[in-house]
Amino acid sequence: MLQNEIKECFIELGLFLEQFSTENFTKNDTVKNNSLFYNQMVDLIDLSQSHNGWFTKENVCFSLASWAKALTKENIEKWLSAYNFSNIKVKKVGLILAGNIPLVGFHDFLSVLITGHKALIKTSSNDQHLIQFLSKYLISLDQRFQDRITFVEGKLENFDAVIATGSNNTARYFEFYFKEKPSIIRKNRNSVAILTGKETPEDLTHLGEDIFKYFGLGCRNVSKIFIPKNYSFDSFFNAMFTYQDVIKYDKYANNYDYNKAVYLMSNYKLLDNGFLTLKEDENYASPISSVFYEHYENENEVAEKLQKDVDKIQCIVSKNPILKSIQFGQTQKPNLWDYADNIDTIAFLTTI
Repeated sequence: MLQNEIKECFIELGLFLEQFSTENFTKNDTVKNNSLFYNQMVDLIDLSQSHNGWFTKENVCFSLASWAKALTKENIEKWLSAYNFSNIKVKKVGLILAGNIPLVGFHDFLSVLITGHKALIKTSSNDQHLIQFLSKYLISLDQRFQDRITFVEGKLENFDAVIATGSNNTARYFEFYFKEKPSIIRKNRNSVAILTGKETPEDLTHLGEDIFKYFGLGCRNVSKIFIPKNYSFDSFFNAMFTYQDVIKYDKYANNYDYNKAVYLMSNYKLLDNGFLTLKEDENYASPISSVFYEHYENENEVAEKLQKDVDKIQCIVSKNPILKSIQFGQTQKPNLWDYADNIDTIAFLTTI
């Protein structure tokens, strides 16, 4: 397949996904093969929470909306314009995908196919249905994808390179098992926000989306905030109140009750608003329903700390330009060229 043909299929996929960008679906009869796939997609979204309790309809639709916005001709061409694809030799690339949020491994899937390679995909049991369904839609657009997309059960074998995502523990296994092959091995990462006390109510409300979207399960979710000495949390908690309905979801509420109980039994000092706890802690990875915080004297010392811990950080949120920070409310809206772990996937795939 020519790259232009692959691009056109993904652009069409974007139009298909756009129909499901909100919980009130909007059918577009001009979308290719809609008569075969639209109702099936509706059923799959409705069943997603039964496959994974964290995959609410709201969160699945948010993910689909994000990909619909990304998969436009303008975005794809802007993304790929920086690369030379003339010397690519088709390889089989193994993909070991995570499953913490809906379609979390789709960027790797897209990258492999759009560079002309074949994808051998081992999905997470937590997110195996959506990407398989979208693969079927792509194949319906062009049957040649049938030879380029293979889902693997059991051991991943007969591959030329691999992109694997997992925990720090599984990463050690991946590094050993795949040591003879070109690879990208992704580990645990977390995102942070740097507050100055001068944020507007709108800024802090947007920060709430960075914290609560997908219930905080993604590596792009803010799990820790840096605050100046004598910071008042009043404005912060007022803004977080927008997201109070999260506690109505049983799985989140159970985590909130459990983690709060553990903290209290350990005599940790907590700030609590009834659905979110704040704990002073130097670590980055806070549990569900909790955010860590750490005081600073000046922003330069925060920059030094984050630079030192760069391998632990996915996103930095700040109003000030610090270490390629992004604006509040943008962590779950990455562009195609915003690579996980700051590793250029396309550059890797063009050189294997």
